[in-house]
Amino acid sequence: QVQLVESGGGLVQPGGSLRLSCAASGSIFNIIAMGWYRQAPGKQRELVAAITNSGSTNYADSVKGRFTISRDNAKNTVYLQMNSLKPEDTAVYYCNAEGARYYPDYWGQGTQVTVSS
Repeated sequence: QVQLVESGGGLVQPGGSLRLSCAASGSIFNIIAMGWYRQAPGKQRELVAAITNSGSTNYADSVKGRFTISRDNAKNTVYLQMNSLKPEDTAVYYCNAEGARYYPDYWGQGTQVTVSS
């Protein structure tokens, strides 16, 4: 089992910044990548950004140049730095741990990000 604990969501004005954190614990040796997904009301959950164990990153087109995903392997923590936030970034953000072949994926409980003036 892998436990994911998210933090850092909140209310921010357009143009502002937030940093999300996701701390992983448990059987993390079966995890090959970590990522952030988001789900806005009435919409499907979508990938925001992901980072592999080797440090390769992947971003949704809508956040490229504004969001940065990073990881601290010593702390088993993944971060999502979100700059130049827009109202359309408003969603519940979920941390994801992708399991290796034959192993499950894991999800955090979600953290609300609201971008509004």
